[in-house]
Amino acid sequence: MTGATETGSAVDISVADDRPITDEDIFEGHLGGKLEIDLRAPLTTKRDLSIAYTPGVAKVSLAIAEDPSLADTYTWASRLVAVVSDGTAVLGLGDIGPRASLPVMEGKAALFRSFAGLNSIPIVLDTTDVDEIVETLIRLRPTFGAVNLEDISAPRCFEIERRVIEALDCPVMHDDQHGTAIVVLAALEGAAKVLDRPMAPLRVVISGAGAAGVACTEILLAAGIPDIVVLDSRGIVESGRGDLNDIKKSVAGRTNPRGLTGGIAEALAEADVFIGLSAGTVDEELIATMRPNSIVFAMSNPTPEIHPDIARRHAAIVATGRSDFPNQINNVLAFPGVFRGALDAGARRITEAMKLAAARAIVEVVGDDLSAEMIVPSPLDPRVATAVAAAVARVAREDQAGV
Repeated sequence: MTGATETGSAVDISVADDRPITDEDIFEGHLGGKLEIDLRAPLTTKRDLSIAYTPGVAKVSLAIAEDPSLADTYTWASRLVAVVSDGTAVLGLGDIGPRASLPVMEGKAALFRSFAGLNSIPIVLDTTDVDEIVETLIRLRPTFGAVNLEDISAPRCFEIERRVIEALDCPVMHDDQHGTAIVVLAALEGAAKVLDRPMAPLRVVISGAGAAGVACTEILLAAGIPDIVVLDSRGIVESGRGDLNDIKKSVAGRTNPRGLTGGIAEALAEADVFIGLSAGTVDEELIATMRPNSIVFAMSNPTPEIHPDIARRHAAIVATGRSDFPNQINNVLAFPGVFRGALDAGARRITEAMKLAAARAIVEVVGDDLSAEMIVPSPLDPRVATAVAAAVARVAREDQAGV
């Protein structure tokens, strides 16, 4: 894929361009897809052909057949990320199928290249069967060096990720879960620093018990925040409910330490943080019941759970998933650097410690610019992926060394 060097972006992706975007612009930008394959060496003479293909390539193939580890040196597989989806939970569009999901996967591959200098290839699968998806990726393993699972519906996404991680000897991450969680933790750390508040005592409410909500719960628990209340469409996820699946039962057993029951009104009363990861809405009156100096992350797209201007009447810090308001919480702050760092270190897994390190690195990039309207860097900040990759690689190497 073109557009960047192996070490990072080849163009200044932070250049401002405020021209209005029309439907014509969008469709024209997708004509023929957003990706293409480019050559690392010229192929213009017979000599070039003899080296790149027959007869020269046979020597390389035989060498790899004798020593399979040489594939890491003489093919792109070890640096290639497979962006994999079945099209069942695409953006906010839902189950639109693999073909309709392909433009999103192409976009993800373009982001990998632009932000982290990594090659990636979209793979959309015409099946929703968990066994078939896992088996397909096992069979394709010689082709790639890492797997970015994308836009797969819950609760299937949890089982698919777990089984693919167990089956493959390379980094695997479902970005809808963990990319979101990393950036949410980074944003919360940034907000807490601005407000000069410690993280551990914060009372956090997470609206949404799907892929992102569960992963955010996990990373905040790992970061040392015990008072988390999670909501699904039926109210607070708590152990007294008899309608919880296994994932939600696990969440209920490790959250809600004050034993709250009911719905969002009961959850938000005297809360410090609201994290919106559902398509629902939240009334202003409920935000007003939160504690002073509260934090609101209304992340639903394209319509936040509460309009930022309304939330700011009561909350000290407000963030959304949108680019037209301050404090955009966007996964692109995390996943390019996470995969780059894991691959740089030769890691076989993306661990919880690596995710926590990624979140800290994102906050550190903001530096002296940290403020109520900049709790995380811009998604276009070219420093982010490099910083995240370095932090992730450092933790991965420490893990490998047994530090």
